[in-house]
Amino acid sequence: MDEIIFVVEEAPEGGYSARALGAAIFTEADDLEALQTAVRDAVLCHFDDETDLPRVIRLHLVRDRLIAV
Repeated sequence: MDEIIFVVEEAPEGGYSARALGAAIFTEADDLEALQTAVRDAVLCHFDDETDLPRVIRLHLVRDRLIAV
């Protein structure tokens, strides 16, 4: 696997959550810098064999914005 993609969303209670597409990996943190570290740690824990480890982790930030009409 060359790349793993995480969908990152703001958590309702504050902070951020990240879930991987195509793998059962989920983590959360208080800010984006801490989330990057948590995602990296979660990926390293998830893949036992170093040959399966993705070379790139992509974080896709999703933000909902409401516009009053």
